[in-house]
Amino acid sequence: MAERISAGILLFRRPGGRLEVLLAHPGGPRFAARDEGCWSIPKGEVEPDETLETVARREFEEETGHHLGPVDLIPLGETIQKGGKRVHAWAAEGALDPDAATSNTFVTEWPPGSGRLVEAPEVDRVAWFDPAVARVSIKASQIVFIDRLVARLAQEGRV
Repeated sequence: MAERISAGILLFRRPGGRLEVLLAHPGGPRFAARDEGCWSIPKGEVEPDETLETVARREFEEETGHHLGPVDLIPLGETIQKGGKRVHAWAAEGALDPDAATSNTFVTEWPPGSGRLVEAPEVDRVAWFDPAVARVSIKASQIVFIDRLVARLAQEGRV
């Protein structure tokens, strides 16, 4: 089995000088009643011959409906999720109105084994979080991206 690799963007802002990060809640019936520990950075799988940064930018736009434009990206490295997927991330400073966010969709069988197909958004909502709250909300394997961003901004005197 080929290694699964994803790439994504951790958007951040600093209203009033306090840091906030944007996280995405997975769409679909499996995650409808789940909250804590299932949010993620907007990300998606890398196909052969694609660069990681290109995929990160594309997936951010597909999952939020927001085009990043020519912003500088801060590399946040990689992590490996519980299922073995390798995730590469970058941070970008920017603005996004969660109420205006839109996501692409996917089709899934629900309930499993029923033969019934339903269409759902990949991301059903995005929200801004204080880093402490984000650490509780995001998948455990992705906490490292928040920590790396906070450390980088502190090192640069931007937090």
